[in-house]
Amino acid sequence: MSKKSVSSPTTRRKFLGGAALATAAVAAPSVVSAQGPISMRWQSTWPSKDIFHEFAVDYAKKVNDMTGGDLKIEVLPAGAVVPAFGLLDAVSKGTLDGGHGVLVYHYGKQTALALWGSGPGYAMDANMLLAWHKYGGGKELLAKLYQSIGANVVSFPYGPMPTQPLGWFKRPVAKVDDFKGLKFRTVGISIDVFQGMGAAVNALPGGEIVSAMDRGLIEAAEFNNASSDRALGFADVSKICMLQSFHQNAEQFEITFNKTKYDGLPEKMKAIIANAVEAASQDMQWKAIDRYSQDYIDLQTKDNVKFYKTPEPILKRQLEIYDEVVKKKAAENPMFKEIVESQLAFAKRATQWEQDTVVNRRMAFDHYWGANAAAKKI
Repeated sequence: MSKKSVSSPTTRRKFLGGAALATAAVAAPSVVSAQGPISMRWQSTWPSKDIFHEFAVDYAKKVNDMTGGDLKIEVLPAGAVVPAFGLLDAVSKGTLDGGHGVLVYHYGKQTALALWGSGPGYAMDANMLLAWHKYGGGKELLAKLYQSIGANVVSFPYGPMPTQPLGWFKRPVAKVDDFKGLKFRTVGISIDVFQGMGAAVNALPGGEIVSAMDRGLIEAAEFNNASSDRALGFADVSKICMLQSFHQNAEQFEITFNKTKYDGLPEKMKAIIANAVEAASQDMQWKAIDRYSQDYIDLQTKDNVKFYKTPEPILKRQLEIYDEVVKKKAAENPMFKEIVESQLAFAKRATQWEQDTVVNRRMAFDHYWGANAAAKKI
Protein backbone atom coordinates (compact mmCIF):
# COMPACT_ATOMS: atom_id res chain seq x y z
CA MET A 1 0.00 0.00 0.00
CA SER A 2 1.36 3.41 -0.93
CA LYS A 3 1.77 6.18 1.58
CA LYS A 4 -0.75 8.33 -0.35
CA SER A 5 -3.57 5.89 0.40
CA VAL A 6 -2.93 5.81 4.12
CA SER A 7 -5.07 8.29 6.11
CA SER A 8 -4.67 9.09 9.77
CA PRO A 9 -7.52 8.69 12.33
CA THR A 10 -7.64 12.48 12.65
CA THR A 11 -8.07 12.91 8.90
CA ARG A 12 -10.84 10.30 8.80
CA ARG A 13 -12.67 11.95 11.69
CA LYS A 14 -12.56 15.34 9.93
CA PHE A 15 -13.87 13.85 6.71
CA LEU A 16 -16.67 11.89 8.37
CA GLY A 17 -17.66 14.88 10.48
CA GLY A 18 -17.86 17.12 7.40
CA ALA A 19 -19.88 14.54 5.51
CA ALA A 20 -22.33 14.21 8.40
CA LEU A 21 -22.87 17.98 8.52
CA ALA A 22 -23.43 18.13 4.77
CA THR A 23 -25.91 15.26 4.92
CA ALA A 24 -27.80 16.93 7.77
CA ALA A 25 -28.01 20.19 5.82
CA VAL A 26 -29.47 18.42 2.78
CA ALA A 27 -31.85 16.24 4.78
CA ALA A 28 -33.40 19.02 6.91
CA PRO A 29 -33.57 22.30 4.94
CA SER A 30 -36.43 23.61 7.09
CA VAL A 31 -38.73 22.58 9.90
CA VAL A 32 -41.84 23.21 7.78
CA SER A 33 -40.57 21.08 4.89
CA ALA A 34 -39.63 18.25 7.23
CA GLN A 35 -43.03 18.23 8.92
CA GLY A 36 -45.09 18.93 5.83
CA PRO A 37 -47.52 21.84 5.27
CA ILE A 38 -49.26 23.43 8.26
CA SER A 39 -53.03 23.31 7.91
CA MET A 40 -55.47 25.69 9.55
CA ARG A 41 -59.24 25.51 9.74
CA TRP A 42 -60.94 28.88 9.88
CA GLN A 43 -64.49 30.17 9.89
CA SER A 44 -65.86 33.53 8.83
CA THR A 45 -68.86 35.23 10.40
CA TRP A 46 -70.49 35.54 6.98
CA PRO A 47 -72.78 33.38 4.82
CA SER A 48 -70.98 31.79 1.87
CA LYS A 49 -72.92 33.97 -0.63
CA ASP A 50 -71.84 37.23 1.03
CA ILE A 51 -68.96 39.15 -0.56
CA PHE A 52 -67.50 39.38 2.96
CA HIS A 53 -66.91 35.62 2.95
CA GLU A 54 -65.23 36.10 -0.41
CA PHE A 55 -62.92 38.66 1.21
CA ALA A 56 -62.03 36.07 3.87
CA VAL A 57 -61.21 33.49 1.20
CA ASP A 58 -59.17 36.10 -0.69
CA TYR A 59 -56.98 36.62 2.37
CA ALA A 60 -56.47 32.91 2.90
CA LYS A 61 -55.46 32.46 -0.74
CA LYS A 62 -52.89 35.23 -0.47
CA VAL A 63 -51.27 33.51 2.52
CA ASN A 64 -51.46 30.07 0.92
CA ASP A 65 -49.85 31.39 -2.28
CA MET A 66 -47.19 33.51 -0.55
CA THR A 67 -46.04 30.61 1.64
CA GLY A 68 -45.81 28.34 -1.39
CA GLY A 69 -48.26 25.96 0.21
CA ASP A 70 -46.32 25.66 3.49
CA LEU A 71 -49.39 27.12 5.23
CA LYS A 72 -52.82 26.05 4.04
CA ILE A 73 -55.81 27.96 5.41
CA GLU A 74 -59.32 26.62 4.75
CA VAL A 75 -62.14 29.10 5.39
CA LEU A 76 -65.62 27.84 6.27
CA PRO A 77 -68.75 30.06 6.26
CA ALA A 78 -70.69 31.21 9.32
CA GLY A 79 -72.34 28.40 11.26
CA ALA A 80 -70.15 25.63 9.82
CA VAL A 81 -68.54 25.06 13.23
CA VAL A 82 -69.94 27.76 15.55
CA PRO A 83 -72.53 30.57 15.27
CA ALA A 84 -71.24 33.90 13.94
CA PHE A 85 -71.20 35.52 17.39
CA GLY A 86 -69.27 32.53 18.79
CA LEU A 87 -66.18 33.04 16.63
CA LEU A 88 -63.96 34.71 19.25
CA ASP A 89 -64.47 31.94 21.81
CA ALA A 90 -63.89 29.24 19.20
CA VAL A 91 -60.60 30.76 18.03
CA SER A 92 -59.46 31.50 21.58
CA LYS A 93 -60.09 27.90 22.70
CA GLY A 94 -58.51 26.40 19.59
CA THR A 95 -61.75 24.89 18.27
CA LEU A 96 -60.84 26.94 15.19
CA ASP A 97 -57.33 28.02 14.24
CA GLY A 98 -58.50 31.43 13.06
CA GLY A 99 -61.35 33.48 11.68
CA HIS A 100 -62.60 36.49 9.75
CA GLY A 101 -65.17 38.91 11.13
CA VAL A 102 -65.55 42.31 12.76
CA LEU A 103 -64.56 43.45 16.24
CA VAL A 104 -68.02 44.81 16.97
CA TYR A 105 -69.36 41.22 17.06
CA HIS A 106 -67.42 40.82 20.35
CA TYR A 107 -69.32 43.71 21.97
CA GLY A 108 -70.83 41.42 24.57
CA LYS A 109 -67.36 40.39 25.76
CA GLN A 110 -65.99 43.91 26.21
CA THR A 111 -67.79 47.06 25.04
CA ALA A 112 -64.51 48.82 24.18
CA LEU A 113 -63.92 46.37 21.31
CA ALA A 114 -66.67 48.16 19.39
CA LEU A 115 -64.53 51.30 19.24
CA TRP A 116 -62.79 49.71 16.27
CA GLY A 117 -65.41 50.94 13.83
CA SER A 118 -68.74 51.33 15.59
CA GLY A 119 -69.55 55.03 15.64
CA PRO A 120 -68.57 58.22 13.78
CA GLY A 121 -64.82 57.68 14.21
CA TYR A 122 -64.46 61.29 15.37
CA ALA A 123 -64.61 62.43 11.72
CA MET A 124 -62.11 59.78 10.60
CA ASP A 125 -63.00 57.32 7.88
CA ALA A 126 -62.13 53.62 8.24
CA ASN A 127 -58.74 53.97 6.60
CA MET A 128 -57.78 56.75 9.00
CA LEU A 129 -58.93 54.66 11.94
CA LEU A 130 -56.64 51.88 10.72
CA ALA A 131 -53.82 54.44 10.59
CA TRP A 132 -54.54 55.16 14.26
CA HIS A 133 -54.48 51.42 14.94
CA LYS A 134 -51.06 50.89 13.34
CA TYR A 135 -49.29 54.14 14.16
CA GLY A 136 -51.34 55.86 16.88
CA GLY A 137 -51.33 53.23 19.64
CA GLY A 138 -54.40 51.20 18.71
CA LYS A 139 -52.49 47.97 18.12
CA GLU A 140 -51.06 47.97 21.62
CA LEU A 141 -54.42 48.90 23.17
CA LEU A 142 -56.19 46.07 21.34
CA ALA A 143 -53.65 43.50 22.54
CA LYS A 144 -54.11 44.83 26.10
CA LEU A 145 -57.89 44.65 25.69
CA TYR A 146 -57.87 41.04 24.53
CA GLN A 147 -55.51 40.11 27.33
CA SER A 148 -57.87 41.70 29.87
CA ILE A 149 -60.68 39.33 28.87
CA GLY A 150 -58.44 36.27 28.60
CA ALA A 151 -58.80 35.91 24.83
CA ASN A 152 -56.01 33.71 23.48
CA VAL A 153 -55.93 35.39 20.06
CA VAL A 154 -53.71 37.47 17.79
CA SER A 155 -55.76 40.13 15.99
CA PHE A 156 -55.16 41.91 12.68
CA PRO A 157 -57.74 44.63 11.89
CA TYR A 158 -57.76 45.32 8.13
CA GLY A 159 -60.01 46.13 5.19
CA PRO A 160 -61.49 49.62 5.74
CA MET A 161 -65.17 49.75 4.81
CA PRO A 162 -67.03 52.67 3.20
CA THR A 163 -69.70 54.50 5.21
CA GLN A 164 -72.58 52.12 5.80
CA PRO A 165 -76.23 52.90 4.97
CA LEU A 166 -78.62 53.95 7.70
CA GLY A 167 -80.59 50.85 6.72
CA TRP A 168 -83.56 49.25 5.03
CA PHE A 169 -87.07 50.43 5.90
CA LYS A 170 -90.71 50.02 4.90
CA ARG A 171 -90.92 53.75 4.20
CA PRO A 172 -88.37 56.60 4.05
CA VAL A 173 -87.22 57.89 7.43
CA ALA A 174 -87.87 61.62 7.60
CA LYS A 175 -87.21 62.55 11.25
CA VAL A 176 -85.72 61.21 14.49
CA ASP A 177 -89.19 60.46 15.88
CA ASP A 178 -89.68 57.88 13.11
CA PHE A 179 -87.40 55.58 15.11
CA LYS A 180 -89.64 55.55 18.18
CA GLY A 181 -90.80 51.98 18.79
CA LEU A 182 -89.25 50.76 15.52
CA LYS A 183 -88.03 47.14 15.73
CA PHE A 184 -84.55 47.62 14.33
CA ARG A 185 -81.46 45.42 13.81
CA THR A 186 -77.97 46.68 14.54
CA VAL A 187 -74.91 45.68 16.60
CA GLY A 188 -72.29 47.13 18.97
CA ILE A 189 -72.43 50.69 20.23
CA SER A 190 -75.00 51.30 17.49
CA ILE A 191 -77.40 49.37 19.73
CA ASP A 192 -77.11 52.14 22.32
CA VAL A 193 -77.29 54.89 19.69
CA PHE A 194 -80.48 53.61 18.05
CA GLN A 195 -82.02 52.85 21.42
CA GLY A 196 -81.30 56.47 22.30
CA MET A 197 -83.27 57.44 19.20
CA GLY A 198 -86.22 55.37 20.44
CA ALA A 199 -85.79 52.11 18.51
CA ALA A 200 -86.38 48.63 19.94
CA VAL A 201 -83.10 47.02 18.93
CA ASN A 202 -82.38 43.38 18.15
CA ALA A 203 -78.73 42.35 17.52
CA LEU A 204 -78.54 39.66 14.82
CA PRO A 205 -75.73 38.21 12.69
CA GLY A 206 -75.77 39.20 9.02
CA GLY A 207 -77.13 35.87 7.79
CA GLU A 208 -80.25 36.08 10.00
CA ILE A 209 -81.46 39.60 9.20
CA VAL A 210 -83.56 39.08 6.05
CA SER A 211 -85.35 36.10 7.53
CA ALA A 212 -86.18 38.12 10.65
CA MET A 213 -87.55 40.97 8.52
CA ASP A 214 -89.59 38.53 6.43
CA ARG A 215 -91.16 37.04 9.58
CA GLY A 216 -91.86 40.45 11.10
CA LEU A 217 -89.50 39.98 14.03
CA ILE A 218 -87.87 43.24 12.99
CA GLU A 219 -89.24 46.07 10.85
CA ALA A 220 -85.99 47.65 9.66
CA ALA A 221 -82.30 46.84 9.65
CA GLU A 222 -78.83 47.99 8.73
CA PHE A 223 -76.08 45.67 7.54
CA ASN A 224 -73.33 47.05 5.33
CA ASN A 225 -73.17 47.64 1.56
CA ALA A 226 -74.91 47.19 -1.79
CA SER A 227 -73.21 43.88 -2.67
CA SER A 228 -73.77 42.18 0.68
CA ASP A 229 -77.31 43.52 1.01
CA ARG A 230 -78.22 42.40 -2.51
CA ALA A 231 -76.70 38.93 -2.11
CA LEU A 232 -78.42 38.40 1.25
CA GLY A 233 -81.83 39.33 -0.21
CA PHE A 234 -82.67 42.66 1.44
CA ALA A 235 -84.44 43.79 -1.73
CA ASP A 236 -86.86 40.87 -1.30
CA VAL A 237 -88.17 42.26 2.00
CA SER A 238 -87.78 46.02 1.50
CA LYS A 239 -87.62 48.49 -1.38
CA ILE A 240 -86.43 51.48 0.65
CA CYS A 241 -82.79 52.04 1.62
CA MET A 242 -81.50 55.13 3.40
CA LEU A 243 -77.91 56.08 2.57
CA GLN A 244 -75.34 57.78 4.84
CA SER A 245 -75.07 57.38 8.59
CA PHE A 246 -72.67 57.89 11.47
CA HIS A 247 -73.52 54.65 13.28
CA GLN A 248 -70.70 52.75 11.50
CA ASN A 249 -68.76 55.32 9.58
CA ALA A 250 -65.29 53.83 10.10
CA GLU A 251 -65.57 50.06 10.40
CA GLN A 252 -63.04 47.48 9.28
CA PHE A 253 -62.68 43.70 9.25
CA GLU A 254 -60.67 41.59 11.67
CA ILE A 255 -58.49 38.54 11.06
CA THR A 256 -57.82 36.47 14.17
CA PHE A 257 -55.45 33.59 14.87
CA ASN A 258 -55.42 31.29 17.86
CA LYS A 259 -52.40 32.72 19.73
CA THR A 260 -50.92 29.33 20.67
CA LYS A 261 -51.08 28.18 17.06
CA TYR A 262 -49.73 31.51 15.78
CA ASP A 263 -46.84 31.63 18.26
CA GLY A 264 -45.71 28.20 17.08
CA LEU A 265 -45.25 29.34 13.48
CA PRO A 266 -41.81 30.11 11.99
CA GLU A 267 -40.91 33.82 12.04
CA LYS A 268 -40.82 33.94 8.24
CA MET A 269 -44.39 32.67 8.10
CA LYS A 270 -45.53 35.27 10.65
CA ALA A 271 -43.99 37.98 8.44
CA ILE A 272 -45.89 36.64 5.42
CA ILE A 273 -49.13 36.63 7.41
CA ALA A 274 -48.68 40.27 8.49
CA ASN A 275 -47.80 41.46 5.01
CA ALA A 276 -50.66 39.47 3.47
CA VAL A 277 -53.02 41.32 5.82
CA GLU A 278 -51.96 44.66 4.35
CA ALA A 279 -52.01 43.38 0.77
CA ALA A 280 -55.51 41.95 1.27
CA SER A 281 -56.61 45.20 2.90
CA GLN A 282 -55.86 47.20 -0.21
CA ASP A 283 -57.15 44.57 -2.61
CA MET A 284 -60.41 44.39 -0.67
CA GLN A 285 -60.92 48.15 -1.11
CA TRP A 286 -60.37 47.93 -4.87
CA LYS A 287 -62.75 44.99 -5.21
CA ALA A 288 -65.36 46.75 -3.06
CA ILE A 289 -65.34 49.86 -5.27
CA ASP A 290 -65.86 47.72 -8.36
CA ARG A 291 -68.54 45.43 -6.97
CA TYR A 292 -70.43 47.80 -4.68
CA SER A 293 -70.88 50.38 -7.43
CA GLN A 294 -72.26 47.79 -9.85
CA ASP A 295 -74.63 46.27 -7.30
CA TYR A 296 -75.80 49.77 -6.36
CA ILE A 297 -76.94 50.17 -9.98
CA ASP A 298 -78.47 46.68 -10.09
CA LEU A 299 -80.46 47.24 -6.91
CA GLN A 300 -82.09 50.25 -8.58
CA THR A 301 -82.52 48.92 -12.13
CA LYS A 302 -83.20 45.22 -11.50
CA ASP A 303 -84.62 45.12 -7.98
CA ASN A 304 -86.59 48.41 -8.03
CA VAL A 305 -85.04 49.71 -4.83
CA LYS A 306 -85.37 53.41 -4.03
CA PHE A 307 -82.44 55.08 -2.26
CA TYR A 308 -82.81 58.19 -0.12
CA LYS A 309 -80.28 60.38 1.66
CA THR A 310 -80.57 60.37 5.44
CA PRO A 311 -81.84 63.80 6.63
CA GLU A 312 -79.24 65.91 8.43
CA PRO A 313 -81.24 66.22 11.69
CA ILE A 314 -81.00 62.43 12.07
CA LEU A 315 -77.25 62.49 11.44
CA LYS A 316 -76.80 65.30 13.97
CA ARG A 317 -78.84 63.42 16.57
CA GLN A 318 -76.69 60.31 16.05
CA LEU A 319 -73.58 62.32 16.96
CA GLU A 320 -75.23 63.79 20.05
CA ILE A 321 -76.41 60.41 21.32
CA TYR A 322 -73.07 58.77 20.53
CA ASP A 323 -71.30 61.33 22.72
CA GLU A 324 -73.73 60.59 25.56
CA VAL A 325 -73.14 56.83 25.21
CA VAL A 326 -69.36 57.25 25.14
CA LYS A 327 -69.38 59.47 28.22
CA LYS A 328 -71.38 56.86 30.13
CA LYS A 329 -69.27 53.90 29.07
CA ALA A 330 -65.99 55.72 29.65
CA ALA A 331 -67.09 56.40 33.24
CA GLU A 332 -67.83 52.68 33.71
CA ASN A 333 -64.86 51.20 31.84
CA PRO A 334 -61.29 52.59 32.24
CA MET A 335 -60.06 50.85 29.08
CA PHE A 336 -62.95 52.29 27.08
CA LYS A 337 -61.89 55.76 28.29
CA GLU A 338 -58.22 55.12 27.43
CA ILE A 339 -59.05 54.04 23.88
CA VAL A 340 -61.42 56.97 23.28
CA GLU A 341 -58.78 59.46 24.45
CA SER A 342 -56.20 57.86 22.15
CA GLN A 343 -58.55 58.02 19.17
CA LEU A 344 -59.48 61.64 19.88
CA ALA A 345 -55.83 62.72 20.05
CA PHE A 346 -55.02 61.06 16.72
CA ALA A 347 -58.25 62.16 15.02
CA LYS A 348 -57.79 65.82 15.97
CA ARG A 349 -54.63 66.22 13.89
CA ALA A 350 -55.44 63.63 11.20
CA THR A 351 -58.87 65.03 10.36
CA GLN A 352 -57.62 68.64 10.43
CA TRP A 353 -54.94 67.68 7.93
CA GLU A 354 -57.54 65.90 5.76
CA GLN A 355 -60.08 68.73 5.83
CA ASP A 356 -57.41 71.30 4.93
CA THR A 357 -55.72 69.19 2.27
CA VAL A 358 -58.20 67.01 0.39
CA VAL A 359 -60.36 68.78 -2.19
CA ASN A 360 -64.10 68.19 -2.03
CA ARG A 361 -64.73 66.09 -5.14
CA ARG A 362 -68.39 67.11 -5.41
CA MET A 363 -67.50 69.96 -7.77
CA ALA A 364 -65.65 67.58 -10.10
CA PHE A 365 -68.53 65.09 -9.92
CA ASP A 366 -71.05 67.76 -10.91
CA HIS A 367 -68.72 68.98 -13.66
CA TYR A 368 -68.55 65.54 -15.29
CA TRP A 369 -71.89 63.98 -14.38
CA GLY A 370 -74.25 66.82 -13.45
CA ALA A 371 -77.01 68.40 -15.58
CA ASN A 372 -74.53 70.32 -17.72
CA ALA A 373 -71.81 67.71 -17.53
CA ALA A 374 -68.64 68.18 -19.56
CA ALA A 375 -68.54 64.41 -20.11
CA LYS A 376 -71.60 64.69 -22.36
CA LYS A 377 -69.64 67.00 -24.65
CA ILE A 378 -66.58 64.81 -25.01
